[in-house]
Amino acid sequence: MHKATLLLTLLLAPLPTLGQSVLPSLPDALTPTVGEVTPPPPDPLGGWTFNYENDTLGGTDQNYSSGLQIAWRSPSADLPSPLRWLNEQATRLLGPGQVRWGAGLVQAIYTPQDTQLRTPDPRDRPYAGHLYGALVLQRDTGSALSTLEFQAGVVGPAALGEFVQNSVHEAIRVDTTKGWDSQLKDELALNLVFERTLRTAPLELGGLQADMLPSFTVALGNVSTYAGAGLSFRLGQGLEADYGAPRIRPALVGSAFFQPREEFGWYGFIGGQGRAVARDIFLDGNTWQDGGPSVDRRPLVADVTAGVVVHWRGLRLAYSHVWRTEEFYGQRGGLQSFGSVGFTARF
Repeated sequence: MHKATLLLTLLLAPLPTLGQSVLPSLPDALTPTVGEVTPPPPDPLGGWTFNYENDTLGGTDQNYSSGLQIAWRSPSADLPSPLRWLNEQATRLLGPGQVRWGAGLVQAIYTPQDTQLRTPDPRDRPYAGHLYGALVLQRDTGSALSTLEFQAGVVGPAALGEFVQNSVHEAIRVDTTKGWDSQLKDELALNLVFERTLRTAPLELGGLQADMLPSFTVALGNVSTYAGAGLSFRLGQGLEADYGAPRIRPALVGSAFFQPREEFGWYGFIGGQGRAVARDIFLDGNTWQDGGPSVDRRPLVADVTAGVVVHWRGLRLAYSHVWRTEEFYGQRGGLQSFGSVGFTARF
C-alpha cells in the first residue's frame, strides 16, 4: 500500500513544461520551445466520438476480443453547476487550461484462445465482459491535456458480453462462443484514471509538421491498477487539432474531441506505451470471490500503435492498429493484434 501511494504521488506531481525540456536527449535544433505553442482559442462546439475495436481486424479472435465506445465532450465553456465543485477540487491536479467535461459508455469483451470449448482451458484467459459509464474532466493549455476520468459499471454477466458477442456471431453466420457459462461473476466495477499528455510545438518540414506526444497515466480501482508512460510521433498537417487518435483504455488514448484550426488536416503516427500492472480483474479474477477463473498475470505489458487520422471541417476519421505483448504467463499466440476505428463529429 505504501509503495502504491508513493508511486501515485510521484506520477501526479506537476510535470515540467516543455520549456524545461521534457525530452532533454533531443538535439537543441529539434527541441521545440513552449513559446511556439499558443493556447487554443475558445471552442463553442462539443463532439460525439464512436469507437469500434476488434481483434478480427488483426486476424485473430481471442484475448481482447472487441470494444465499443461512445463518448461526448463538451465545448470549452462553463461547467454545469453539479460539476463546478468537483472541478474546483481537481484544480491542483489538473492545472490551468480550458475546461471541458464529458461522458461515455464503454463495453469490452475478453475471451480465451479456443472459444469452442464448453469448459474452457483453466490455463487460458477467462471469459469476461465489462460495461461501464465514464465521467471526464479535462483541461487543455494548447501544449498539455490533463484528464481525470471516473468509471463505474459492472464486470460479469450483467455486462452483456455473451449476449452481444453471440448475437453478432449469429447475425454474420459464424460459430458462437461456447464457454460463457464460466465467465467472471457479477461485480461492481469502479476505477479512477488520471492522464497527462504533452504536445510539443510542431516542427516545420517542407510543408509538413512533425511533433511528439509524451503521456503519463495512473489508474486505480478493482478493475485495473497500473502506471503507464507512452510516446507518439506524428507527421502531417494541422496537428494542433487534437492529442492523438481516440481509443479505448488501457491502449494509448488520444483525445475524444478535436479542435481544428484549418478546414482540412491529416497525420500518420506511430507510438508505444508501457504499463506496470498491479491488478487486472480480467486476468486476476473476481476481487471478492475465491475459486473463480484466473491466470498468472505478467507485471509489465507494452503496446505498439500505428495509424492515420484525417479530419475535414467538423468530421474526423481515425484508424489505429495495436500490437500488445503477452499479458499472462502461458499465453499462447505471441503478440495480440487488433484494430480500432474512431469517428468524431462536432456540433
